[in-house]
Parts: sequence; structure tokens; C-alpha cells
Amino acid sequence: MLLAVYNLKGQRIRTLVNEEKENGHYKAVFNAKDDKGNTLSSGIYFYRLQAGNYVSTRKMLLME
Repeated sequence: MLLAVYNLKGQRIRTLVNEEKENGHYKAVFNAKDDKGNTLSSGIYFYRLQAGNYVSTRKMLLME
């Protein structure tokens, strides 16, 4: 399973989950920081979930 956050340019800025998981329900916490630990500014971001053959990309709004 891969769960990642992207900016408007399509650049991956944060990887929240990147490992094999059994079927079930899981939670991931996004603390508004990139992979380097820098705080992200308010704006529109996308998150993408890939699990097996399932792929979903959704938009989110980050507000400080």
C-alpha cells in the first residue's frame, strides 16, 4: 500500500505509508510537514492511495 501527498506540480512531498498491509482498516496521520520535516504552507494538495489494483487520488485543502 502506498499513501502519498503531492503538491499542485505533481511532486511527491510526503510519503505516509509505503509497505505491504493485510486487508483491514488503517489510519495515517498527516502533520502538514514534508518528508524533510519542513512545515507546508496553506493551499491545495493531493493525496494518492494505491492498494493492489485500487488507485484513488483526492484533493485536500490545508489551512493553518
